[in-house]
Amino acid sequence: MIQVNDLRKTFEDKKRGTIHAVDGVSFECCPGEIFGLLGPNGAGKTTILRILATILTPTSGTASVAGADIRTQPALVRQRIGFLTGSAAPYERMTAREMVGYFGALYGLTASEIAERSKSLFDELDMNDFADGRCDKLSTGQKQRVNIARTLIHQPSVLFFDEPTSGLDVVSSRTVKRTIRRCRDEGRTIVFSTHIMSEVEALCDRIAVIYQGKIAAIGTLEELREQTGKVAFEHVFLKLIDEEEDE
Repeated sequence: MIQVNDLRKTFEDKKRGTIHAVDGVSFECCPGEIFGLLGPNGAGKTTILRILATILTPTSGTASVAGADIRTQPALVRQRIGFLTGSAAPYERMTAREMVGYFGALYGLTASEIAERSKSLFDELDMNDFADGRCDKLSTGQKQRVNIARTLIHQPSVLFFDEPTSGLDVVSSRTVKRTIRRCRDEGRTIVFSTHIMSEVEALCDRIAVIYQGKIAAIGTLEELREQTGKVAFEHVFLKLIDEEEDE
């Protein structure tokens, strides 16, 4: 469902010179899989997702997402994906219902399709109590549930979740993770970016450890444990990025 081949992205900075934000990244993701991108802040996770979502153009390399090439078919890629990022807030003057319906209309859904899918999503995400409340009056967790609903309204086959639980309380975080698992069980492909190791352990079928724009390792949790000889995932991660650990 996703094939990434030698993806690179560089930026020029007046003080630091050339920055290699993504440096020769390659991986594949399959239907019905949650593929984790794990790395510290600044490792390149968000840049990778933005390239795959056609928000950024790669310096070199390419990728296909849901059968469409990110370079030559960007509009087709955008039709087939859902992209959730913490940097995209709901429109404040819209209600939650209007926000989700607006995105459904952008994807060409009919009014009846929007109504049917909105009802299902609002039930699943426990949104009915604030469905008709303006987004500027909602809590952080409620806003994130609105973002999830508008990401899923067109039933995309590929989903990109960039730090989806950042800033959420335990209840809201649980709702997000439950939805991600449901999408996986429906056969969708999910790329899940995070720096929280417990989320990777709880959710991801396979994991790519990203460090300084490069992939340090890819595998299941058990494969990475076997590769490093470590058990606790924090120690696995530190071993893969060649950092000293304090047992």
